[in-house]
Amino acid sequence: MRRGCISLGEVTCDKCQRVLPIYARYLAVEEDDDAKEVDKGKQRNYCVSCAQKKGYAVEKDEKGEKTLTFFA
Repeated sequence: MRRGCISLGEVTCDKCQRVLPIYARYLAVEEDDDAKEVDKGKQRNYCVSCAQKKGYAVEKDEKGEKTLTFFA
């Protein structure tokens, strides 16, 4: 299950190990040991750039505006 979240300053990206600054967007996703999305598994946090690299985040063009979404 995917959850789009906002950092309160103590969140670390599980892929790049970067500490996300306060109010930064990130994705919390449940994954199994093979890094595949499942309903119940280990929660992993990804910054926006890592979520885009893994294919969890995409930019959509809606009404002439580009919007980043985790729920495509």
